[in-house]
Amino acid sequence: MSMMSEFKAFAMRGSVVDLAVGVVIGAAFGKIVTSLVNDVIMPPIGNLIGGIDFSMYKYVLTAAGADGKGEVAIQYGAFINTMIQFTIIAFAIFMVVKAINRMSRKEEEAAPAAPPADVALLTEIRDLLKKDE
Repeated sequence: MSMMSEFKAFAMRGSVVDLAVGVVIGAAFGKIVTSLVNDVIMPPIGNLIGGIDFSMYKYVLTAAGADGKGEVAIQYGAFINTMIQFTIIAFAIFMVVKAINRMSRKEEEAAPAAPPADVALLTEIRDLLKKDE
């Protein structure tokens, strides 16, 4: 098998395509969650604690100087926003996995168990004897 045909077989396998779709949807979902946290969740929380915007919290290590260099700061407010985003994404993924597991359990329960090999063999013999009659 040539390298190109082997690569094509690898790239077109279902799991690789599913992974690619998942990454694209995950990136879009990340943007939605970022907007949810920054624009919907954090403003009321900031308002409750005195009108503070978490994204503005920082610890300045070096102030902007006259030499044109910018300020150096630890942006711990942005970190708080990112942690809230992570929590929301993790919870949403947990709920999706939980729903998928629940559906797959129902499918397993609904599918009848295969009969043991000896019962299947006896059933096949019975059917063959009926066919001969």
